Amino acid sequence: MIAAFGRRYIFSASHRLDAPALDADQNRAAYGKCNNAHGHGHNYFLQVMVAGPVNEETGMVVDMAALDETVRRLVLDRFDQANLNFDPLFADCVPTTENLCREIFSLLQNALPAGVLDQLRVEETENNFFECLREVD
Repeated sequence: MIAAFGRRYIFSASHRLDAPALDADQNRAAYGKCNNAHGHGHNYFLQVMVAGPVNEETGMVVDMAALDETVRRLVLDRFDQANLNFDPLFADCVPTTENLCREIFSLLQNALPAGVLDQLRVEETENNFFECLREVD
């Protein structure tokens, strides 16, 4: 049987949505107030869902402290209080929350202490959230 464990984290970051391939009018039309030249910030909520067998000895899918350390080291230390536009991960793409979610999934998927990254969710506002799901072969 496979079980899943979920954990939530919070970090604050800023970004400006501005696609180099679009001119100023097209960027304003596409991104609205998110195209503000000075950027804007969010308090992002990150939800990490790890799936796998329950360890017979510990009774857990993944050690919570080890998961926290991995997420802190790879995600929170990198993105908290950062301007996403200056992160190398977004050198070739607009730092939308869709792309942020994809990049965080990529950072974590092979780094977990146990289990597999099954789902990752990033909440940008109380109304907007984005998810990446593990591809099943």
